[in-house]
Amino acid sequence: MSDDMQALMTLAPVIPVLVVDDVAHARPLAEALVAGGLPVLEVTLRTPAALAVIAEMAQVPGAIVGAGTVLSAADLSAALAAGARFAVSPGITAALGSAARARGVPFLPGVSTASDIIRALELGFNRVKFFPAEAAGGLPALRALAAPFAGVQFCPTGGITADSAASWLAEPAVACVGGSWIAKRGESDWATIEARARAAAALRG
Repeated sequence: MSDDMQALMTLAPVIPVLVVDDVAHARPLAEALVAGGLPVLEVTLRTPAALAVIAEMAQVPGAIVGAGTVLSAADLSAALAAGARFAVSPGITAALGSAARARGVPFLPGVSTASDIIRALELGFNRVKFFPAEAAGGLPALRALAAPFAGVQFCPTGGITADSAASWLAEPAVACVGGSWIAKRGESDWATIEARARAAAALRG
């Protein structure tokens, strides 16, 4: 499963982190992001529409849609039933990690401390989300955490911007970053979103 997650993390330098309230936005949003070169999409389970949005986006050619803000085994099951192909959590517990392993789904658990990383490794996950990246100490914290965990690759998420993404991506331990700047909540200017996606896709050329 780590290999599967690694494959997803290296398809593009940025995974858009999406909070979508209107199901009608799902398809055109996914189409704009895929056209811009960002096929891996994280739809956070933060809105009542999230599962329906995942189902709609999953039908867009080229889109690889996953669920973010997965907090429980029940969240994971609901997301997979809606068509999610991977799952992302802000944290890591034995119950959630075990559920992901049992379902055989690529899973990106959230970590912000060395103990979190050890817990993830004990559960079989060496691809992790560093969250909340800026609030948890930014690049200095990531470098300090990465040093004793040579086999771990990170997807920093939280507070990363178009201006700071390149600095994060320059770190050897960073496979990709998660970002909400590409498609902001409620935004429906698809051309602008596609242009932002195209710029983000070029960050690691």
